[in-house]
Amino acid sequence: MTVIDIPGSKSVTARALFLAAAADGTTTLLRPLHSDDTEGFTEGLTRLGYAVVREPDRWHIEGRPSGPAAADAEVHCRDGATTARFLPTLAAAAASGTYRFDASAQMRRRPLAPLTEALRTLGVDLRHDGAEGHHPLTIQASGVKGGGLTLDAGESSQYLTALLMLGPLTAEGLRIEVTELVSAPYVEITLAMMRGFGVEVVREGNTFTVPPGGYRATTYAIEPDASTASYFFAAAALTGREVTVPGLGTGALQGDLRFTEVLRRMDADVRTTSDSTTVRSDGRLAGLTVNMRDISDTMPTLAAIAPYASSPVRIEDVANTRVKECDRLEACAQNLRSMGITVRTGPDWIEIHPGTPRPTEIATHGDHRIVMSFAVAGLRTPGMSYDDPGCVRKTFPRFHEEFAAFVERSSAGE
Repeated sequence: MTVIDIPGSKSVTARALFLAAAADGTTTLLRPLHSDDTEGFTEGLTRLGYAVVREPDRWHIEGRPSGPAAADAEVHCRDGATTARFLPTLAAAAASGTYRFDASAQMRRRPLAPLTEALRTLGVDLRHDGAEGHHPLTIQASGVKGGGLTLDAGESSQYLTALLMLGPLTAEGLRIEVTELVSAPYVEITLAMMRGFGVEVVREGNTFTVPPGGYRATTYAIEPDASTASYFFAAAALTGREVTVPGLGTGALQGDLRFTEVLRRMDADVRTTSDSTTVRSDGRLAGLTVNMRDISDTMPTLAAIAPYASSPVRIEDVANTRVKECDRLEACAQNLRSMGITVRTGPDWIEIHPGTPRPTEIATHGDHRIVMSFAVAGLRTPGMSYDDPGCVRKTFPRFHEEFAAFVERSSAGE
């Protein structure tokens, strides 16, 4: 059995940074993720005037319930969707200030409209400086009174998360009625973390009521990233190995740990304890039809190992993967076809047939999850290469080294 330590969760780290910045007092984050996305988030906080001290395994953030210390700031959000959606929302709560946000070309293409329209509904003076509904944007902050709004979070649950976290910073709180919601487990992460910072959100069906009053600082431990763990779990299932990931057990916040249930349905053996999850397999995988709406970040992981299953793998209800760092559904389909695999697609589904994949150069589209997913396929199809292997820096800068070390250790029976 191979035990592997997975870096901290990107989703949890980003939420913790927002909550810490908004809290009354100094928060310490334990084992936060070090990556391009989280570095971009902390850099953005610094530009807004928040004090952030980073040590190797802990970060200290001095909260400012009144909002950014800077009265005027320009923030570049890089490729980070959480940075690009959370930081403008945080800045909007300031009593006064002018804040300009921009992002990479990749992030500029990704949608913001449901969030920015919701902020406008709440009275925020916000304008898009280029294409409507996309970065760049400028906020002329004057505080947020609060109130009620209706939100379509069918493209991204991050819109809802940003508004939920904004709620305690408003004068009257928020009441959010959600018409569509994708990746619902990520919202559960948000609600649990807000409780950890002293705020209890009331949920009745798809209506969320958030009280005013602010957050209190705390010491918060970041759990390992379940999406990143999916590559190692899939590798064990595909190659007949066994891997244990500590820190992701029955109490884990992240819904993407449910990817192991997909592997279980494919005949892998999965054991989850209070503080770890283990996957082992004899290397034989069954096909299946699975709805991955709530765990869509792991869709590419499943797509990459699907050709090695004994029957077709059909992944459904993943339309939102088309508006991620790239059109992930189409990127997976194109790369699998390049490997000689028969693939069918629709607006929100992909069906992958068994075959004998041949090595090819993977078109990554600058998407870290495409690289890491097809690295797993490379364990059964040696000779794969990538047009941009370095894009893993977004969430796991040392992925290639760590994955190679994992393969070597598991091959040696460690």
